[in-house]
Amino acid sequence: MELTHVKRVLGNRAVSGSSCSVICALCLSFVVAGCKSGSYAPPPDTSAPTAPASLTAAVVSDTQINLAWMASTDNVGVTGYMVERCTGVSCSNFAQISTPAGTTFSDMGLATSTFYSYRVRTTDAANNLSAYSSTASASTPAPPDTTPPTAPANLTSTAASASQINLAWTASTDNVGVTGYRVERCQGAGCSNFAQIAAPAGTTFSDTGLTASTSYSYRVRATDAANNLSAYSSTASASTPAPPDTTPPTAPANLTATAASASQINLAWTASTDNVGVTGYRVERCQGAGCSNFAQIAAPTGTTFSDTGLTASTSYSYRVRATDAANNLSAYSNTASASTPAPPDTTPPTAPTNLTASAATDTRINLSWTASTDNVGVTGYLVERCQGAGCSNFAQIATPAATTFNDAGLTASTSYSYRVRATDAAGNLSSYSSTGTASTAAGPISVAITPVRGGATFSQSLNFTANLQNDVGAAGVTWTASGGTFSSQGNTAATFVAPNAAGNVAVTATSVADATKSATATLAVTDLTGVTTYHNDLSRDGANTHEFALTTSSVKTATFGKLFSCSVDGAIYAQPLWVANLTIGTTIHNVIVVATQHDSVYAFDADSNANPCVPLWHANLIDSAHGGTAGEGSVASSSRGLVGAGFGDITPETGVTGTPVIDLSTNTLYVVSKSAIANPPSFFQRLHALNLTNGNEKTGSPIAIDNSISVPGTGDGMVNGRVAFDPRNEHQRPGLALVNGVVYVAWASHEDHDPYHGWIIGYNATTLAQVPGAVFNTTPNHVGTVSYSRGGIWMGGGAPAADSSGNLYFLTGNGTFDADSGGSNYGDSTMKLSTAAGLSVADWFTPADQASLDGADTDHGSGGAAILVDQPTSPVQHLVIGGGKEGNLFLLNRDAMGHYGASANPVNSKAVQIFNVGNGIFSTSAFWNNSLYIAPAGGPLQAYPFITTTGIFNPGLATSAAVSFGFPGATPSISASSATTDGIVWAVDSRTYCTPQSPGCGPAVLHAFDATKLSTELWNSFPVTSDRAGFAVKFTVPTVANGKVYIGTRGNDTGTGTSSILGELDVYGLKPN
Repeated sequence: MELTHVKRVLGNRAVSGSSCSVICALCLSFVVAGCKSGSYAPPPDTSAPTAPASLTAAVVSDTQINLAWMASTDNVGVTGYMVERCTGVSCSNFAQISTPAGTTFSDMGLATSTFYSYRVRTTDAANNLSAYSSTASASTPAPPDTTPPTAPANLTSTAASASQINLAWTASTDNVGVTGYRVERCQGAGCSNFAQIAAPAGTTFSDTGLTASTSYSYRVRATDAANNLSAYSSTASASTPAPPDTTPPTAPANLTATAASASQINLAWTASTDNVGVTGYRVERCQGAGCSNFAQIAAPTGTTFSDTGLTASTSYSYRVRATDAANNLSAYSNTASASTPAPPDTTPPTAPTNLTASAATDTRINLSWTASTDNVGVTGYLVERCQGAGCSNFAQIATPAATTFNDAGLTASTSYSYRVRATDAAGNLSSYSSTGTASTAAGPISVAITPVRGGATFSQSLNFTANLQNDVGAAGVTWTASGGTFSSQGNTAATFVAPNAAGNVAVTATSVADATKSATATLAVTDLTGVTTYHNDLSRDGANTHEFALTTSSVKTATFGKLFSCSVDGAIYAQPLWVANLTIGTTIHNVIVVATQHDSVYAFDADSNANPCVPLWHANLIDSAHGGTAGEGSVASSSRGLVGAGFGDITPETGVTGTPVIDLSTNTLYVVSKSAIANPPSFFQRLHALNLTNGNEKTGSPIAIDNSISVPGTGDGMVNGRVAFDPRNEHQRPGLALVNGVVYVAWASHEDHDPYHGWIIGYNATTLAQVPGAVFNTTPNHVGTVSYSRGGIWMGGGAPAADSSGNLYFLTGNGTFDADSGGSNYGDSTMKLSTAAGLSVADWFTPADQASLDGADTDHGSGGAAILVDQPTSPVQHLVIGGGKEGNLFLLNRDAMGHYGASANPVNSKAVQIFNVGNGIFSTSAFWNNSLYIAPAGGPLQAYPFITTTGIFNPGLATSAAVSFGFPGATPSISASSATTDGIVWAVDSRTYCTPQSPGCGPAVLHAFDATKLSTELWNSFPVTSDRAGFAVKFTVPTVANGKVYIGTRGNDTGTGTSSILGELDVYGLKPN
């Protein structure tokens, strides 16, 4: 065959190597068969591949088995494999499941816990099938166990020794089976840092190698084969005991033995000491001089022992050793010996005879008697006495050694009976003598008067009583007075009417039977007509210079204290107000008025100590008679209340906070109430004008204070170019001011809760109509990029001050400021408003660091403004002073206040004076006798002298009290008989004011100091329990009038509003006797 023909047959396939023989054979067959290149067809492939070998089946998961085998061979070529499967042990119903091209196959999606068998055969391009491989089988496992065991129960821990604690618990259960437990431990009482320490298979474990005297806590959880962990058991704790005590106590020392009687010897020794503790002693005894055969007779726990039942006239020796809880025995004490005396004397003396009783004076009776005899000897006598004719209740009064006795200190004109018996050294008592009786002579007359001290207003009536001793025939007394008159007089009682002149009056009761015997009471008459506004007057100087009863000598524990209390329906934040000689009904009273956070006003008799204290009248400002609507109540203001930011600064409610003001010319009390309907929330503020004699609303009263009041502006809360008053967020904390027939009311907020502004609004005192133009907003416009406005008038509850021209002075708190650039925002400023035509800014001062004050909430206006008494001879005649949280006091010229301090050179130099008092100021200072009194938060009460020749204070000469006042400090009040005499500073420490931010809840403490020497504290209300006040409220101000001091409290309420006394007026004064 030619090569070209071979090429044609093979299609030009390359020929090389081993393929040559095949080609040659083909060529030969072509020649033999006579084939031709255009019609040749190869013979069919009928050779099957070899069977796959080494088939394996491997379980991969509970739903997958992987197969693998050795490749088959074929004469032409293997094209693939056919995998067959059957299910079940010994199964034979194989079915093809796959035709992989390779020698592996993953059978997925299988059933769990199932037995599978596999076989494989091979195929080629001619579909020749090989024989089957061997069969391979495998079982899918059960699905993974994810169910944890139950938690071990009833875990107990028991200390087995000083180094071992045994644990036991109830076994857990599991869907498959619990394989063991994991024990965790932490050390120390209340510990929580558990760490695993063991993994026992059973339900007990002994934890060894522990530290003695140590608390350990344990918890256990179970595990199963799948490592599922149960929840923890309960925690069990146990403490290892102390290690065994092997140290004996020290030996008892200083053993003494003392014969107490013929049958008793008393032992005493110095206590032993022990590393753990002595539990007792073992007393051993032997009998006879020089004896040594000691035997234990007792085991006392103390260091004394009385050995009784002994033989008289016998020597006994003793020794003692100590024992402890581990039964360690000490060495023996020294040996002590004693001998019992002869048997006791049991023979009593003979009875005294010839007892006589003779009256020597009106207070003494002399006794005498004949001596007794005794077998050993009489050692003395026992005298007994009873009082009254025919008495028999004798009681021993004396033990004289002789046969006479003088009984002194007796009551005049009284019968006494006596009897006497003798005693000897053995304590044997004789029979009684006969009874001797005598009567004391009549004594001298004595007179006492009640009350012995007190205060009175002009024409006030007071009842006096005389108490006489030895007034034979009840002749009584005559009544005289150094001033005033008596409206009635009796033998022992009189009604005195005070004169219409201030000063001290003496009221005297003189015995009719003996004109040399008398008693005198001192009555201080005041010309004070009232404390009708916050801190006494529009200057807010806090001084009552019409007080004659309270002096530095009369205010002391012996003569001054709490007189009575009056319960009210809520906490009293406002200062109590006092009015003299007010006619209520047909009776004239001195009246004290208080307002509560429960929206009530009460009037009480200022001098009555009735129990319970009964109001002269009570007005609830939110009932229908006082303008309230259905469903109104005081505003919930706790941490979950309706107002504020959730701090609960005033807890639990807000009603009346600002101090009212009284117009005595019309007998009208002005007060602002705040109330709410909770659902849906709606809020009300109203100005009330109450008839001071009955609490009824006057014509036109009340008037609503609501969002109909607005000013032009762009400030926080602006709507349509106006900023409206918000009766919810605005809080009427400052006291009210009555100036030239206008009632001025000021506001800040609840807890800096935005949006709010400082407001001051004037109302006609007669009609309650809003005075035209008398609306002032401290921060009406936005400033820069800040979102808030603020500038509240806080002043720690202080009221705006006013000068003789009617200008108002007050301080503002943190807020926006732009007055220096022509704006109308006055945050952190001292303000002077003209009232000549509505309200307008007349002058102002703002500290140079206003921006930082605002940013840090360090209000300039946390304290109140006070006008100093005008100084006609000083360089600056008209001054105002005030300060805030930085502790700086600013003394300003009211006629040129200085505007923005940063604009001055140096800064703040236009202020007359600036000095720091050491702590933040949240109060209004007091001014008296050219001294300024201030009690900053956390600091002492201080006095700064004002130097009239320089027109400034001299801080270098400041004095202070030894007592510090907690937050928020105190607003002091001054009582004095003049501008320079009898000055007392009164201040209340209210640090435990019972709200969430208070350090505690406790009584307010009223303090009294000598105003000329603050280091002398005259008195305070805490040491004597009966003097203690109710629980404190912030910003309490004491009111001093007519010999009494009045303070408001929250009673026994801790701030929940659920106690028995929700508010209380406490009244202090001179004790009547």
